[in-house]
Amino acid sequence: MKVLVTGGAGYIGSVVTAQLLEAGHTVTVLDNLTTGVAEAVPQGARFVQGDIKQAGDVLGEGGYDAVMHFAAKSQVGESMAKPELYWDNNVSGTLALLEAMRRTDVRRIVFSSTAATYGIAGDEPITEDTPAVPINPYGQSKIAVDYALQGEATAHGLAAISLRYFNVGGSYAGFGERHDPETHLIPNVLRVAAGLAPSVSLYGTDYPTPDGTAIRDYLHVADLAEAHLLALEAVTPGTHRIYNLGSGTGYSVSEVISTARDVTGHPIPVTTFPRRAGDPPVLVASSARITADLGWKAHRPLSEIVTDAWTFLQSTL
Repeated sequence: MKVLVTGGAGYIGSVVTAQLLEAGHTVTVLDNLTTGVAEAVPQGARFVQGDIKQAGDVLGEGGYDAVMHFAAKSQVGESMAKPELYWDNNVSGTLALLEAMRRTDVRRIVFSSTAATYGIAGDEPITEDTPAVPINPYGQSKIAVDYALQGEATAHGLAAISLRYFNVGGSYAGFGERHDPETHLIPNVLRVAAGLAPSVSLYGTDYPTPDGTAIRDYLHVADLAEAHLLALEAVTPGTHRIYNLGSGTGYSVSEVISTARDVTGHPIPVTTFPRRAGDPPVLVASSARITADLGWKAHRPLSEIVTDAWTFLQSTL
C-alpha cells in the first residue's frame, strides 16, 4: 500500500513508519516538527514538512491507499491550560484530513487514540464497553475524532479503526522517545540513572495496591506498532471499530523504578510526594477484543521496555 503517516516524525509514528517500510509499504510522512524531529523519519520514507491541515496537498498527488493518523497534541496539562489548541489541531485538523480523504477517495484510516477517553473509568481492566467520559480536553478531543470517524464510516463508507492505549515505552530500530519536556515515567526514571536528574518524583505511596504505588499500563512501542499494522489490514468499509491495547495487568510505579535499577545498575534515588488529586490507583486496559478479532497481544515484558528505552537514551547522550 501507499500510506500517508501523519505525525510520522514523532515517537510512535516513527516506529510505525519503520515497520510499514519493513513490510514493503510505500510511506510518506507528514509532520510539522512542533514535537517531532526530522531525524526520526526512517530512511526510505518520503518526508513532507507541513501541518495536518495540509494533508490534502499530499493526498491530492494521488495513489494513496490509507492514512495512519498520529498527528495530535497529547499533553493533558497543556490541554487544560490551552484547550483551544487541542480543538484546533486534534479535531479541526482531523476534520480537514477526513475531508481531504473523501475528496481524494482514500477510504482507509487507522487512528492513534488514547485510553484517556475513558476518564476515571472505575472498571479494572477497562474494556471497550466501559463508558467513555473524558475529564480533560485532550481526551475530549480524541473522543470527538472517534465520533467523526463513526459518522464518516456510516455516511461515506470509510474503513476506520481507533486504537486506545495508555503508556508506551521502549525503542525500536533506533527510534525512541524525544519529548521536551518529558512527562512520561520510564524516560524520566532513566534520566536519573543517566545523571540528567537528581531523583525520581513518586506521587503517592498509600494507594490500595500491593506495594502502595499506582499501577499503570505500559506497552512496548514495537508491540503497539504491530497492532497498527494489523489494524491497517483489518479495516472494513463502512465500519469504525475501537480497540483497546493493553497488558491486562499493568505495572506499579515501584516496579518500574526497581526494573530500571536492575537494567541500568544505578541506584536511582526517589523523592516521594502525596498523591496528586484525581489520580486513580489503577489504570489498566484489556486487549481481549483485539486479541480475539485480530490476534494481537502485547508480549514484550517491562524489562524489555526499560532495556530498550535505556539503550536509546544512551545513544542520544
